[in-house]
Amino acid sequence: RCKNLSVSFWNSYWMLPSDVCGMNCFWEAAFRYGYMKTHPSEKMHLAVVACGERLEETVTMLRSAVIFSIKPLQFHIFAEDQLHESFKDILDDLPYEGKVNYTLYPITFPTESAAEWKKLFKPCASQRLFLPLILKDVDSLLYVDTDILFLRPVDDIWSFLGKFNSTQIAAMAPEHEEPRIGWYNRFARHPYYGVTGINSGVMLMNMTRIRRKYFKNDMTPVRLQWGEILMPLLKKYKLNITWGDQDLLNIMFFHNPESLYVFPCQWNYRPDHCIYGSNCKEAEEEGIFILHGNRGVYHDDKQPTFRAVYEAIKNYSFGDDLVRSLLQPLELELRKTMHTYCGKVYKVFIKQLTKSIRDLYARRSKG
Repeated sequence: RCKNLSVSFWNSYWMLPSDVCGMNCFWEAAFRYGYMKTHPSEKMHLAVVACGERLEETVTMLRSAVIFSIKPLQFHIFAEDQLHESFKDILDDLPYEGKVNYTLYPITFPTESAAEWKKLFKPCASQRLFLPLILKDVDSLLYVDTDILFLRPVDDIWSFLGKFNSTQIAAMAPEHEEPRIGWYNRFARHPYYGVTGINSGVMLMNMTRIRRKYFKNDMTPVRLQWGEILMPLLKKYKLNITWGDQDLLNIMFFHNPESLYVFPCQWNYRPDHCIYGSNCKEAEEEGIFILHGNRGVYHDDKQPTFRAVYEAIKNYSFGDDLVRSLLQPLELELRKTMHTYCGKVYKVFIKQLTKSIRDLYARRSKG
């Protein structure tokens, strides 16, 4: 079906505005090509933790990763035992074209403190803290929450690993761009990274470096490794933390700021970036790269713009034309949300998606 598309027609009809693909895009593409050229057969590892009623949401996230990604994907799915069969039935039925494998894992915590970790914040959320200790043979990993949607290839955020300097072990986005609405800088009762803290819903990790590093801390003058520092941190701060494991990560990187690479807000775009007025400038310029529908906005009517994107990707059938079956219906739904603050900037929700679809068809036309 895609072979019949004319690339010249595609470029003229679906060409993005000139401000989207200027020299910045050129240099970004050049870097990405260079990184992929030196890592040609590298498999990208993506982890997610699913508990309770997060099956559909998790599968929708995984589908969004499959649609645009270039290099092979390895999914590491940590889920409650009762969800495993459902995951198998759904994932085995998806047309991966040979580029995706997955492994299912049970939810596990250190035996002596399992109950305490399990009840921290949301059920199973703190599982992500133990990924470097469980996936011992995985060098690098992209962890995402279940409520994430990829609007461009996973390859592009994976390439940030090549930008880490010698001290950086992980990458995350700020919790807020605007301090006046920031949570950490107004309410936190514990140390946090930077001006407004960091959000752990999208976390890129060099796990080999994490396992080797000795972390500075405020509990002992002796530096501690990842597996040694987690429980003491929880014991010290458990009465002062609100957002569970994310707060613990903020505390760790407060004391070790040289270890964090901070990527821009369009890699972790949340309702806070538009419900009080648009405050993610990078998304305004280039579009949203990764959408994060936290606080359940995919499943209620509070933020119809976010829900529209989620429903469009959930209902897309692999093999259908992405323009007619995904992009055009989505834009019609987004136009209906213009009465909301996020709907007023609905074009940022499809700007990168349009480019991702165009690039995908261009790759296919070249074989």
